[in-house]
Amino acid sequence: MPGSKSNLVSLHEDVINDTSDLSEMKISDEKGSVDKRTMTLIEKNGYHDSVYMKAAKIFQGIHTEKRKDRILVRYSDDSVSPVLTFKDEYSQRASYELAFNALKYQDLLEEILLDSCVYPCQSIPDELTSLLVVMLYDLQDRKFQAREIFDGEEPVAEVRKIERYLYSFRTKLAAALARCRIKHDALSIEYILPETIRKQEQRASALPLCVWINTIKISLQDVFKDLKKKGFTRVETVSDFDHYTYCMDQHCHDVLVFPSSLKEELLNLDLFADCKLLLQDKSRSLAVHSAQALLNTGDDVIVAHVGSHLTVAHMSVLTNHSMSRIFVCGVKSSVKAAELRNLFSHMGCKNIQLLHEDFTEVGPTDPRLQKAKVILLLPQCSGLGVGNPIDFILNEHGDAGLLRDLFQGSVSEEKLGILAERQLNELMHAMKFNEVQAIVYCTCSVYPEENELVVKKALESGVEGNKVQPYRLIPSVFAPCSNSKASTESFFKMEPSDISSGCFLAILAREKDSSENVSVKDILARAAAKGLLDDIVVEKSKEEEKKRPKVTQRRSNVTGSGTEPKIAEFLPHQTVSNNKAEAAMPKAVGNIPQKNVSRANSYVKLKKSLNPISAPALPRVLKHTSHSSPMGKAYVGQTLARRPRAEHRRVVLKPVEIVLPPVITPYIRPQGNKPRTSTHPCFHGWTAAKGPSSRILPPPLPKAVKPAVLSHPRPWL
Repeated sequence: MPGSKSNLVSLHEDVINDTSDLSEMKISDEKGSVDKRTMTLIEKNGYHDSVYMKAAKIFQGIHTEKRKDRILVRYSDDSVSPVLTFKDEYSQRASYELAFNALKYQDLLEEILLDSCVYPCQSIPDELTSLLVVMLYDLQDRKFQAREIFDGEEPVAEVRKIERYLYSFRTKLAAALARCRIKHDALSIEYILPETIRKQEQRASALPLCVWINTIKISLQDVFKDLKKKGFTRVETVSDFDHYTYCMDQHCHDVLVFPSSLKEELLNLDLFADCKLLLQDKSRSLAVHSAQALLNTGDDVIVAHVGSHLTVAHMSVLTNHSMSRIFVCGVKSSVKAAELRNLFSHMGCKNIQLLHEDFTEVGPTDPRLQKAKVILLLPQCSGLGVGNPIDFILNEHGDAGLLRDLFQGSVSEEKLGILAERQLNELMHAMKFNEVQAIVYCTCSVYPEENELVVKKALESGVEGNKVQPYRLIPSVFAPCSNSKASTESFFKMEPSDISSGCFLAILAREKDSSENVSVKDILARAAAKGLLDDIVVEKSKEEEKKRPKVTQRRSNVTGSGTEPKIAEFLPHQTVSNNKAEAAMPKAVGNIPQKNVSRANSYVKLKKSLNPISAPALPRVLKHTSHSSPMGKAYVGQTLARRPRAEHRRVVLKPVEIVLPPVITPYIRPQGNKPRTSTHPCFHGWTAAKGPSSRILPPPLPKAVKPAVLSHPRPWL
């Protein structure tokens, strides 16, 4: 046909122009504004030969295998992903991205090879088919332009051979690509992808960036000042983002959130270069903060998997001001250990200890871990909840098979069963550590088989034994967010969305020993050790009390917000009903509720004032009685005139206001019947005991009285 060659060249130029226009559209600013910091597209010149080889090996392990009757392009039989080593992070990321792109467009690339008659070729064996597909994707991504050869690059013979072969057929390949676009009515090859994959890529590209602050090196306020100098504006929520803005995370106090469009610029800031800000998925920050909330001073933490060094460093930063140590399992090689120590040293982390054993190989009675109280378990999972699979694989040392699963949108039942079984074994092993009091279990999976079912099976297994308290689920420290599904079983879940990746979090803690009888003295001692009871003295033994000189103390003005709430905070479960006093209570006071009285061997009593009580120190109820009835006046007069009791067997305590009404009790005097008000400013049960003069005598005061609060100033009326 005359002119067929010129038409093919014209079609080739149209393909190149369309691709160029598409690239320009991608980098255009949404608002059309021109900014000196606007990112520009750097012309793609290809990669080093070693990147192509590594990408081909990754693609060989994750490519989609078709049925035998549909196989037109044959690959090598070796489908196992090899263990690869990379010279730097850039080469590693480029290799995985190139392999993932080849996987997404595998069908299209194979169709181009067949339609252009470039494949099959006798000079290209099946072992190089993966390299052929990978380099074809890169060639069309470069608009079929020649690759720039870097100076000092070590050539790879296979790469140079495939490159020359494809470039010699570049016109036919471009024409085959154009026919495929026309066939699918697609403006670009992105529109040939399934809609689910396109939406997932759009979500991943727009996902906000989560950055945690290394408070060992810089404070939050200094970060805010530095970002402000660089032109960033702090806003309230993600919905308020407008290019150079950021906000605080709603769950973690040391996590900042930035728009995804600023990733390249953020990584070039000095704050990132100096490890003052670190980019990591939010799910790991949630797990670290959950573990930190369970620690007391001096408690150690076991990180079951080395995973990302950023997770370990974040845990170290949060425990920097305590005596806690972070034990990291699974650091096999000395080279890896040296690399991690160098990274941690650069971040300022000094409380990290590396263990070469895997977590399941560490014994529950290991003497190094006897102070460990919390285990942070981040097992290998399917990871379908993550937003950016490349980042997840690189940071968490994940399996490259995640790329295939993410592309297919599901995980095979066989693989899911293997993962769930491994996760269950690790969780059950964590429950065997008798000294450990809590376990934080976190995954990035969306499957219940890896989440709720694993936790339930572990709790039902009873592997912790009978000598220690069993585990139970406790609620998370985080409040549910807008895209989380609150569970009645105390799980914390975040579904994959436009603002966050998916996350599952479960916290297991040992049940409290119900048989443990803690005395009031012990509880007050703990409170005093924490500095909550400033001037309150706990009663000591009788011998020590006899040796002590008598001390007097003037009663001071006390309000209801003093030490009473502090004591009540430590006595929520220590009160027992005084059934005997309630049964013997006279009818005259039968309408007043009987309060629970704490019974213990050691007790605390309020010291009576030696001097008359000033007006401001009187309870509110007493002040109102002066205008209510003569009985109230008599009560006040007798209270003020009452002489202090002897200080024998008394304890000097900080006065506590106890607001109670005067209790009117029948009292028979020799001169006749005359009502008498109780002079005790507290309520207690009376037993009917008759004296020589046939009068009813009050029994001794109970050992401790719990304050009462009345809603009515005169409930006896």
